[in-house]
Amino acid sequence: MINILYEDNHIIVCVKPKGILSQKDSSSKEDMLTLLKKYIKEKYNKPGDVYLGLVHRLDINTSGVMVFARTSKAAKRLNEQILNHDFEKRYIATVEGTIISNKTETVCLKLLKNETERKAYVCSNGKEAILEYKVIKNYEINNIKVTDVDILLKTGRFHQIRASFSYLNHPLYGDKKYGSKISIDELEFPLEAYSLSFTHPVTKERLCFKSKNI
Repeated sequence: MINILYEDNHIIVCVKPKGILSQKDSSSKEDMLTLLKKYIKEKYNKPGDVYLGLVHRLDINTSGVMVFARTSKAAKRLNEQILNHDFEKRYIATVEGTIISNKTETVCLKLLKNETERKAYVCSNGKEAILEYKVIKNYEINNIKVTDVDILLKTGRFHQIRASFSYLNHPLYGDKKYGSKISIDELEFPLEAYSLSFTHPVTKERLCFKSKNI
């Protein structure tokens, strides 16, 4: 069952679960693009191939709200919004350690993606990576101090959230790839893209969809 939040003739918005790819790769794992094409084909009894445009991605270990384009025109206009920074993605994450702050903090780094390691590094010749975050609460998991943070991505770099909080010495809870000493399955990472805001590519209405209320 796919959790569909909204659909019309131009776009479809859904919640991607952890463990499912955004689009097909060389593995045999399920991906949202294929699942949604099948959903549209069956629901509307469409013959032949179904067009569905991938507008943005979420990592396999990240759940959250995604929008897909049902026409090439919608895909083009949504991609333009991303380039113009009119595409707002908010995440909730649990990071290790206690962060004390009552205001919005900004993290601006330069990140370079290592394709071989599938990891992002802070590097002077990397691409600019900007995010803002606010502390939600401090607590403990199994006697480990942690902090829930509400994150607004200003750019969409590879592993940006994971690399940025690792740089701050607050890696995601259990993210051993980025410095955590705690061992958990990657599909249990506490990271969710809980809110997505954009302008409808045809009606021009500003839309906001959430998988949970923060």
